[in-house]
Amino acid sequence: MTSFTVTTLDLEAGPVVEFAGELDSASAPRALQAVEAISPRPGQQVVLDLTGLHFCDSSGISALIAARNLAHSAEAGLALAGVPRHLARTLVLIGLDTFFTTYATAAQAQAAWPESPAGG
Repeated sequence: MTSFTVTTLDLEAGPVVEFAGELDSASAPRALQAVEAISPRPGQQVVLDLTGLHFCDSSGISALIAARNLAHSAEAGLALAGVPRHLARTLVLIGLDTFFTTYATAAQAQAAWPESPAGG
């Protein structure tokens, strides 16, 4: 059994969902369920904070793609924050580095969102 935790914070610009541990075939459904549970609203930005992620396999990447698609179908944005170096490299190698908007921190992602009062 893999170690995986999900923490959700409801902030003004939109929810921040923190993933920590191993995002793999065992935990990917739980990760996607966490994004579905927040029910993104139009104009919000969902931030997936991956700072605590130690491992991500293809199932995890598929869950990230599905989360982005879910947010976009709800007319919300989705950004990745704190992407670990190993995952950032993988996203480049498979051509998804431009598919996701990424930020160094969740706070930077929230501040950059156009709808955010702090984001301009």
